[in-house]
Amino acid sequence: MQRIFRRYEAKYLITEAQRETLFGVFLQHMNPDRFESYLVQNLYFDTKHWDIIRTSIEKPLYKEKMRLRCYGEEVLESKVFLELKKKYKGIVHKRRIALSNMRLSGKEIEDIVAEEASQISHELAFHLEEKQVYERMYISHKRCAFVGAADKGLRVTFDTDVCYRVQGLTFEQPERGTPILSRDTVILEIKTPGGIPLWLARTLSKLKIYPTSFSKYGTCYTDYMQKQKERSVTPCLTSYRSLRVKV
Repeated sequence: MQRIFRRYEAKYLITEAQRETLFGVFLQHMNPDRFESYLVQNLYFDTKHWDIIRTSIEKPLYKEKMRLRCYGEEVLESKVFLELKKKYKGIVHKRRIALSNMRLSGKEIEDIVAEEASQISHELAFHLEEKQVYERMYISHKRCAFVGAADKGLRVTFDTDVCYRVQGLTFEQPERGTPILSRDTVILEIKTPGGIPLWLARTLSKLKIYPTSFSKYGTCYTDYMQKQKERSVTPCLTSYRSLRVKV
């Protein structure tokens, strides 16, 4: 299992029609991911006053965030990944450890990290202690992915049906949440250790698909705060202190 990633990531907001066209092109140069289409569930960690995402929205030169990620709906059968994602000058560095769900239920995340003995676990522990973060927001989305046929480092994903919630922060009931995208909007992400291949750059140019600055967490946070403001409600600043991923 890969524990450390270093790569460039570019994001695009495209339409369903553009996705269908890209599918045909990708099948000529890439292979569908072995899991094909699947659900991605995330628990994002932040401070009491949302300092992590508020800083990230300001687009600093360096930023980092922690999340717990699960692939698929069969939570009991799946591993989850505690990740520290760092971005510096456009390059994304992701470090993660894999955990079984049985180790998570009803435990403090600090205790779980302390059980590990690796450089990555030390970095996660430092982030938890230094930033004083805990789980604040659940975000899920559906994903379809492709991997380069010749260049295995090239990975392309299509994400749809992004939704979030700030209550019930578990991996149960993934259908619950507030959607943030229109039904015709797809998030395209291109991830590569180097540059984008020429055939892909030409395809994007032909379809008039241009990179944009987009963050799922940032967009969900902004939507949540706007809805709280419209309701004249003070945004919730409390959440579960301990991680309880029910199985």
